Amino acid sequence: MNAIMSGAPPRAAPAVSDLRPEAAGLPESGIVRVVNHGRGRQGLIPLWVGEGALPTPSFIRDEAVRSLAAGETFYTHQRGVPETREAITRYMTRHYGGAGSTGFAPDRFFVAAGGMHALQMALRMVLGPGDQAIIPTPAWPNFKGATLALGAEPVEVALDYAPSGWRLDFDRLAAAVTPRTRALLVNTPANPTGWTASFDDLRGLLALARRHGLWIVADEIYGRFVHEGERAPSFHDIADPDDRVMWIQTLSKNWAMTGLRVGWLEAPPAFGQTIENLVQYSTSGVPTPNQRAAAAALDHGEDFIAFQRARCAAARAILCEGLSRAGGFDFAPPPGAFYLFLRPHGVADCAATAIELVDYAGVGLAPGSAFGPGGDGFLRLCYARPAEEIEEAVRRLIAWSKAR
Repeated sequence: MNAIMSGAPPRAAPAVSDLRPEAAGLPESGIVRVVNHGRGRQGLIPLWVGEGALPTPSFIRDEAVRSLAAGETFYTHQRGVPETREAITRYMTRHYGGAGSTGFAPDRFFVAAGGMHALQMALRMVLGPGDQAIIPTPAWPNFKGATLALGAEPVEVALDYAPSGWRLDFDRLAAAVTPRTRALLVNTPANPTGWTASFDDLRGLLALARRHGLWIVADEIYGRFVHEGERAPSFHDIADPDDRVMWIQTLSKNWAMTGLRVGWLEAPPAFGQTIENLVQYSTSGVPTPNQRAAAAALDHGEDFIAFQRARCAAARAILCEGLSRAGGFDFAPPPGAFYLFLRPHGVADCAATAIELVDYAGVGLAPGSAFGPGGDGFLRLCYARPAEEIEEAVRRLIAWSKAR
């Protein structure tokens, strides 16, 4: 019986306003808006998202294929396949296990469906409605989005820009702490600026967290993408075992595995059952074939990382030298990650400029406004691409700049 026949008032169609505000109020990604505008354009050079042009190497893919052929298609360990957690432990011990590190054992590591899933679980453990998280910006937009999705409040604190590099303002950070602050989200090396925390920066951040009883959620996924040394300074180098620090990691960047969705959360072993529950009630575990591939990457992927780093270093040099010589752009050469955060002269609306670059220059860049305070007027360029693409992108950007 319909509403008219029953005498009941007609019902309105479902609307977004019927949804919980934590979901309905999430901001649209400024990056995705530009990608959707330019998707499929013939001849466009896509430098707008945070991934390279290389597919996952065959030695990693082959492990996933072997696992599938062996019938490993059932539910899996919620905390991660034991062999994968052991491979993570070996990797972390090799690269972060020096003096002063927190020490590593498999019970510290929990396999996640990529770095985003690891971030969501970390934040869900320490944030709730009304809580605040401090985020140094410009920053990966997902930090803000994941915080808002929990009903918490992101408190964005802008870094200072100078041609010599981006800098934290510790007075500004300290002033942002309130009685509702629960967490400090730190990405180093940083997306989108390439800012890389020094040991003094890390000590200052850790001291701030200790003083106020804050959790540090450390995103160090670009730690191997540095242009001096083998890796970036890490909270592992200075934190004590009882410090409130959790780390998120992913296999997406180092080993070109963005689509396989494997990462990990590193946390105190005492949190094991809580994290297992969060996995169960979200993804119910990462597919075993993907985890076998991850273990192969961690154990046998150093040559590929070296190749990736050399490729990015060459692309960075082409960009910095070409754009500096031509003029028309401001930027700080990035010490880490694989992004150039550049500011074209005379740009007032970077979102409109990103669309213009798609339409008139055939180059896809992300608008700096998508990354929060401090990003206005800037554009992010991902240079984890072949040198010839970067050379052509530089030519197009210079031509566009001179024609304006």
